[in-house]
Amino acid sequence: MITNLARKNKGKKNTNFRGYIKELASWSCIVLHKNKSFISDYPDTERIQWVVDSGQYAEEKLENTKHGIDYDFSLDFFTNFQNLFKKINLPNLYFEWENENSDYASGIYFVKNAYLSFTVINWCENVLYSFSVKDYSNNVLNSVMVWNHSENVYFCSWIIKSFNVFYSRYIINSSNIYFSTNLVSCEECIFCDNLENQKYCIRNQKLEKDEYFRKKKEILSEKKEFYKWFLSLNKIWKNIWSSNSTGNFIVNSEDISNACFVYQAKNWRNLILSGWVNWLENSYDMFLWWSPYAKNCYCVEASWWVENVYCSYSIWDSYEIYYSYFLENCSFCFWCVSLKNKNYCIFNKEYDKEEWHDLVEKIFRQMEVDWSLWKFFPSHINPFYFNDTLASLILDFSKEEVTKDWYMRRDNQIKVDIPENLEVINSKDLDIINYDEEILKKVIKDESGNYYRITKMEYNFLKKHDLPLPEIHWLDRIKLGFKF
Repeated sequence: MITNLARKNKGKKNTNFRGYIKELASWSCIVLHKNKSFISDYPDTERIQWVVDSGQYAEEKLENTKHGIDYDFSLDFFTNFQNLFKKINLPNLYFEWENENSDYASGIYFVKNAYLSFTVINWCENVLYSFSVKDYSNNVLNSVMVWNHSENVYFCSWIIKSFNVFYSRYIINSSNIYFSTNLVSCEECIFCDNLENQKYCIRNQKLEKDEYFRKKKEILSEKKEFYKWFLSLNKIWKNIWSSNSTGNFIVNSEDISNACFVYQAKNWRNLILSGWVNWLENSYDMFLWWSPYAKNCYCVEASWWVENVYCSYSIWDSYEIYYSYFLENCSFCFWCVSLKNKNYCIFNKEYDKEEWHDLVEKIFRQMEVDWSLWKFFPSHINPFYFNDTLASLILDFSKEEVTKDWYMRRDNQIKVDIPENLEVINSKDLDIINYDEEILKKVIKDESGNYYRITKMEYNFLKKHDLPLPEIHWLDRIKLGFKF
């Protein structure tokens, strides 16, 4: 059966890039909402049943077969799936394994001290206002895609194996970098672009060590200019150590098409924010992919150590999984939601092996007839506001385009409760250079009318590295990482 399904899958491999982003990236939310008594990825809408805290969710995940349903052949497949999806409680914020002091972050695994950050995995520490930080990366603020033993990274995007990098983009194996782009194995560079194995450079001009540090001191005294300098950075990327690859910032990869933010992959199509220290091969239409092992996967978002997984979301240590959502250590589970340690399930209902195979074949035949086979979860099931997701950051989609396809869209600003005893200061009146711990007691309002505060962890980092206060809301700082 699996061999036949994989062969049928070939017809879907030509998904255009825009459709791929619209389908998959719209399931990755970077805005937190108030949902009942919780702070949650999920807004309070009729598309989900309820959210519960992560501890309760972990317990329920072991018992969600009790919510299993029989497949109703009088309904189309996605109506059946939606009926199950709306019966299962979802986690207010998605955690896995052990985390510490990270109650206001989502998509985190083995993390300490993460705050208002998303998709942070594998022994990272002190991560604020950032997206896609992984593999022993520490002290990362206001940044997107910081991977593989990076440390002390501020206002950056696409940083790999680097240390002390500030207001920069596309940096690999480098240290002590400011306002620079497209550097590989460089040290002590400012305002540089497209350099490799260089040291003590300003605007791509190599200087004597003493002269370099004299000018560095002068430049870094102009703190009011830092944000403007960052906005003026070169947005043209290099695909480094890669062959036969098309897309944005593809590193050490082969035969890649329609991709961006990719590290060590081979023979992939439609791939974003994905990579691992080991090479990943032969999959299609993947998003937020960072598994050390993946084989025969298609149209999957955010999964780990999997094989034969198709059209699914957030699958861990599992194989032979189709059209499923939040599964862990499962096998032969088709069309299931929020299960752990289960086998041979269909719509969360357990079957014996023979009965399972017979029913799977019948459902697949119906899916082929109604043209739902190999389509990802449809827009009318998507529980997120489209403009709160990564899809809206990666590409521009009009309101009409998303609403006509039955995605939800948020038109109103999220209400922020400001404690009455806190002083509100406009960012234009903010002294971003000469500040002290009194700033921790204030709320800052940026020029777009958004409110934010300076946390103690953030304050300590800024003071240590002699950096100015941020002048825009934390979510807008994350969004800057996707402007390319």
